[in-house]
Amino acid sequence: MREILSSPLFGITLSIVAFKVGLSINEKVKHPLANPLIIALIIIVATLKLFGIPHEYFEAGSSIILLFLAPVTAVLALTVYRQRAVLLSTFFPIVLGTLAGSAAAIGSVVLLSRLMGLHEAVTASLIPKSVTTPVAIALAEQMGGISALTIASTIISGLAGNLFAPLLITLFAVKDPVAQGVAIGCASHALGTSKAMEIGQVQGAMSSISISLSAIWTVLLVTLFF
Repeated sequence: MREILSSPLFGITLSIVAFKVGLSINEKVKHPLANPLIIALIIIVATLKLFGIPHEYFEAGSSIILLFLAPVTAVLALTVYRQRAVLLSTFFPIVLGTLAGSAAAIGSVVLLSRLMGLHEAVTASLIPKSVTTPVAIALAEQMGGISALTIASTIISGLAGNLFAPLLITLFAVKDPVAQGVAIGCASHALGTSKAMEIGQVQGAMSSISISLSAIWTVLLVTLFF
């Protein structure tokens, strides 16, 4: 049994089964809080705790799945290509919007961390929370942050965007589809982008390009000021 659990296939299988269950529940419940990723996380954590399975066993397989994150993010370029006319006509507003969004994401973390008296390592871990996970981890490690905390904060940011983006768009009366997409992608990376694609094709494409631009701006801002 130990050989099976320590095999990478265990982590991969558990992840796939848990997400499949999450999708099934989401289709039946049809509620924003019944997010497949949240359900999958709960199932995985409950399974590991209930059966006393070491986290290292699950991580052996989940780390393989993590390798696909960067290529999947790159595939979003196809969505951007299909909306290239919109992108070209609004390129500079998108660039400036992602710069403002990245600066706001970093600035808010630094300000709140200082107000709450958080340790510098915690602050460094939270600063890149709004960019895609591989970039966030690299930046956090460069600044002396904690990778696990960075991953957790990045997932929370993505889930928040995925769950609350439609509500916030309505609440703040954001009518322009380009602005909607840029805001979602800049604040909540790929998880938010999946929701942007459900909202509309333009929103999905603009959110996709925002992921890359926000990552670039965040790296530059962190390099210059931290």
